[in-house]
Amino acid sequence: MVRTLRNIAIIAHVDHGKTTLVDALLRQGHVFAEHEAVGELIMDSMDQERERGITIAAKNCALTWNAPDGETYHINIVDTPGHADFGGEVERALRMVDGVLLLVDAKEGPMPQTKFVLRKALELGHRVVVVINKVDKPGADIDAALNKTFDLFVELKASEQQLDFPVVYTSGLKGQATLDRECASRGELSENMTPLFSTIVSHINAPAGESTLPFQMLVLNLGYDNFKGQLIYGKIAQGTVTPGMSVVRLTIDGQIIKGKVNEILAYQGLKRVSIPKAEAGDIVGIAGLSDVIIGDTIAEPTYPNALPPVIVDQPTLQMTFGVNTSPFAGREGKFTTSRVIKERLEKELRTNISLRVEPTEQSDQFLVSGRGELHLSVLVESMRREGFELQLGKPQVIIREIEGQKCEPYEHLFIDVPTEFSGAIMEMVGKRRGVAIVMETSPSGKEQHLEFRIPTSGLIGLRSKLITRTKGTIIMHSLFAGYEPISFNGTDSDSHGSLISMEAGEAAAYALENIQERGILFIKPGDPIYIGQVIGENAKDEDLEVNPCKGKKLTNMRSSGADEALQLIPPRIMTLENAIDYIGNDELVEVTPLSIRIRKAILDSNERKRQRK
Repeated sequence: MVRTLRNIAIIAHVDHGKTTLVDALLRQGHVFAEHEAVGELIMDSMDQERERGITIAAKNCALTWNAPDGETYHINIVDTPGHADFGGEVERALRMVDGVLLLVDAKEGPMPQTKFVLRKALELGHRVVVVINKVDKPGADIDAALNKTFDLFVELKASEQQLDFPVVYTSGLKGQATLDRECASRGELSENMTPLFSTIVSHINAPAGESTLPFQMLVLNLGYDNFKGQLIYGKIAQGTVTPGMSVVRLTIDGQIIKGKVNEILAYQGLKRVSIPKAEAGDIVGIAGLSDVIIGDTIAEPTYPNALPPVIVDQPTLQMTFGVNTSPFAGREGKFTTSRVIKERLEKELRTNISLRVEPTEQSDQFLVSGRGELHLSVLVESMRREGFELQLGKPQVIIREIEGQKCEPYEHLFIDVPTEFSGAIMEMVGKRRGVAIVMETSPSGKEQHLEFRIPTSGLIGLRSKLITRTKGTIIMHSLFAGYEPISFNGTDSDSHGSLISMEAGEAAAYALENIQERGILFIKPGDPIYIGQVIGENAKDEDLEVNPCKGKKLTNMRSSGADEALQLIPPRIMTLENAIDYIGNDELVEVTPLSIRIRKAILDSNERKRQRK
């Protein structure tokens, strides 16, 4: 019997239309009823995903496709993150599937994050279907995109079978596709996604695994249901599972714990539905087991053999998460104690396998390690939206000892920028030990593509400075490139001076008008201020104490508001990422559900001076 099941993942660079393409497949897979209202970016269900325009967590869905020959195929789709910081999500997603769709923008071609995820897929031996998307986009160059894609496969040492990849040309937004390159170049696409569906079922193999062998499944994702309790997800490696069946949980550290399957869940569209049985190759959820973590194996008691756990790239960046100790502590957050922060971080560890949490010498602080600034900032943003209040230290790179030498992480930095700013970019990146390895000018001569090898420490705080220097026109991405021996004992970050409040109260417009001549403000009139809070960036590379609460005095000659209208420059609004980028070694970011503030670690001015001595 020919299996009509296909498990696929969709991988692509950020903003190449991956989630939009999934939307089109779901609509044409008859997932939604005709009367059902359906939005856009259906798979980006997290608030942060919609706001940032990226996929953060890998998510599953399923559809059925009725082939022209009358066969009905069940296709499980996993939508994966495109950013390297979420490598743990990518690893898990690719372990669930048997092939991938590589989505490439017809104008931009394969980009850095494409390279990261594709390498993972090829290492697992997956077959790849290349989808050249947005062929109807102005400026699309299908041939160039295809040639660059082939070069990327060669660079990543794809096998001969993987190099012989099929190509489908699509417009995900319109839900149209074709297999003919000439037709795609002319914008002549079929009315639906049938060419893509047929390519998937003909080139992606049905899942391997014998249903007659003892049951075995690796836990690759976790969920929770108020009625069913903990839900565990994965692809069944072999065997069959039914409700009421006795199983054992094999932990990563070798424990064997008995359990029982209460319910089996599978995806139909975006919804989970209960099913009476699942067999090898099916992607399912199981209810009835508790305290499971990602990487555990669920198996029959007569066959207690563990599957190889998920191996992800190690963290490269760490920062301290601590209890908020500012004068405004407890005003805006619901969860403020070290106990609840610790419990929240431990909960995150169960699903975020790229994360590490360690205690510190101070009981109210924790050292949290992740894959990058974005990885850590997404966690912090989630916590503040849940009502947590905490303070963060400056990100630090993780130094490892390799063959007796201390080594630091390096990144491959990709930058696209208008040619007029390329000189400034070279200078700024060079100051942070970045070495240029590629310099290409576009055919029009208006844009420059630059690639650097740079220490991870040099990237901290660099993005915001480059955005400012290029007036927001820069496009930059980075990929972890490995560890190299430390060859520098200084600091890679640019020094900066801060404007520090010497008074507590409300910011006054009169005072801010005078202070803004000294640098860039982070606050506006009426904002509450405390002593030691950083209210702006000094134009000079030294800290300066100022009084932002000083009001204009009333005299017997004039009122306090009688002079001309104050001219205030709009302040720089510090987002969480901006604040983390900005802070120095002696500064902290105060994070609450309502505010992002920067402060000195030591609030008292005299105490700071004593510490410097």
